[in-house]
Amino acid sequence: MTNGHGMTDGHGTRRPGRILTAFLCALTAAGLYGCSGTAAPDPAPTTTAPAGRSPFTGLPAEPGPVLGVKIDNAAAARPHTGLGAADLVYVEQVEGGTTRLLAVYSSRLPERVGPVRSARESDISLLAAFGRPALAYSGAQTALNPLLAAAPLYPVTESTAPGAFLRSPDRAAPHNLYLRPARALAAAPDAGDARDIGFRFGAAPPDGTPTTTSTVRYPAARYTFTWSAADRAWRVTMDGREARSTDTGPLTPETVVVQRVTVRPSDFRDVTGAVSPYTETVGEGTALVLRDGRAHEARWSRPSAASGTAFTTPDGAPLAFAPGQVWIVLAPR
Repeated sequence: MTNGHGMTDGHGTRRPGRILTAFLCALTAAGLYGCSGTAAPDPAPTTTAPAGRSPFTGLPAEPGPVLGVKIDNAAAARPHTGLGAADLVYVEQVEGGTTRLLAVYSSRLPERVGPVRSARESDISLLAAFGRPALAYSGAQTALNPLLAAAPLYPVTESTAPGAFLRSPDRAAPHNLYLRPARALAAAPDAGDARDIGFRFGAAPPDGTPTTTSTVRYPAARYTFTWSAADRAWRVTMDGREARSTDTGPLTPETVVVQRVTVRPSDFRDVTGAVSPYTETVGEGTALVLRDGRAHEARWSRPSAASGTAFTTPDGAPLAFAPGQVWIVLAPR
């Protein structure tokens, strides 16, 4: 099966029966969200994705379990591996104003993904919309581990699934840890299949501003998305340099969403004592949706941790994404 990037599907046979009920996922997510001192949200129903289409990309895909991978994004970690095969990529702010990536896989699995780094508290709420996915990461702060253990996800680390990871001799630690996604999912056989997380795909809205480039700035990082008519997608640069994946070449998402969110201090610190930021993805706000060489002002709404995120035009109509890979850039307001 081909996809929007011209690659073939790397999945293989899926085992059915791994979708947990929306009710159970909602209850579990509500419980974990209370762990962070936030009021527990009401359970939110989910809708089944159209048969034969990925709810993450809008492209033809067989149902498959969801794997999130926390990816290093320091300069020493680039170029990445396996990032071009992700259905969905989130950009999150971490300590010092830098960023890390959370790549989500379901439609296809690359042979390797990485470099892999540690999880953050924000990942728990963000992933609750996916039901009960697997999450691969290199570790976490000791105080965060109980929250990860209580969250509706399957942690995949070197300690829980050592055979799913390998160290590259070509990179210096800590930027040399890579994941074998197929082995990661084998270690989480009950990970839930892809489900509706609020995205809609189809024709572009009739308005929008013609846009060739759009830049998002963090305190210590910069992303620029440049429209490529030849690719029918956006070329990504990070800190002024072209972003590539070692296995597929330049990164070219079809849709980029700049989601304006609140980034506040959390109760956790990294090993140097720096306070870890917390990105709030429950609530509502504004966004900019880039597709087909145009920029569309939008609004986003996510009423609870268990629900997906709806993106609409300013007058409230659903705003469809272009079928293909989606990047969600969680940008500070």
